[in-house]
Amino acid sequence: MTSRHQNAHDTGGTPDSAGPPMRSDAERNRGRIIAAARTVFGRDGLHASMASVAREAGVGIATIFRHFPAKEELVAAVFADRMEAYAQATAEALANPDPWDGFTGYIQEVCAMQAADRGFADMMTMSFPGAQSLEALRAQAYQGFLELIDRAKDSGQLREDFTSRDLVLLLMANAGVLSATGDAAPDAWRRLVAWMIQSFQAPVRGPLPEPPEDAALYEAMHRASHGMNSPATGKQH
Repeated sequence: MTSRHQNAHDTGGTPDSAGPPMRSDAERNRGRIIAAARTVFGRDGLHASMASVAREAGVGIATIFRHFPAKEELVAAVFADRMEAYAQATAEALANPDPWDGFTGYIQEVCAMQAADRGFADMMTMSFPGAQSLEALRAQAYQGFLELIDRAKDSGQLREDFTSRDLVLLLMANAGVLSATGDAAPDAWRRLVAWMIQSFQAPVRGPLPEPPEDAALYEAMHRASHGMNSPATGKQH
């Protein structure tokens, strides 16, 4: 990895955001903001306000917006490393010689990543067209997941009517369970995921309704990310 990438991760940024060197006090503020956002988003999800991040960081809201004019930019900085891990999980699953084990292990891993970070759970059900580095990693993971589906179907263990849209629906459902149960029942998501994995397995036990169209799911994810920036949560568009 080049020094440019290393510096991006040291400050929590991405190569897309590389620019002129910042003063040391500005770098410290940026680091504090990103660390605070990790804490706030991880605890409260992406609908947490930028004012909450400012309070956690001990800086003014104007300082937040000087570094991150749009909330989407802060989200990209905070979750760059997690999206890399998400993409890497696909590669590791494809390296598993057992197609079914690779497929199910990947689903369990991604859902566990959601459970570990409420902000990441939200992010996986949203789209961020302006965060090109995040969306590129999402696309990389998606292509790998298509391969996992093909391998699992070829092995005869994954039902033929499973589609990649079913994973999106599972991630949405898992995010809902995590939000609803919180620390009251922190492992409830595991039962949901186990139920769903069993339902994915061949042989088919009955017909299913048609899955939503890709465009419809994308619109749902876009609306969710737009809601993240609603005035009610104290953020700028």
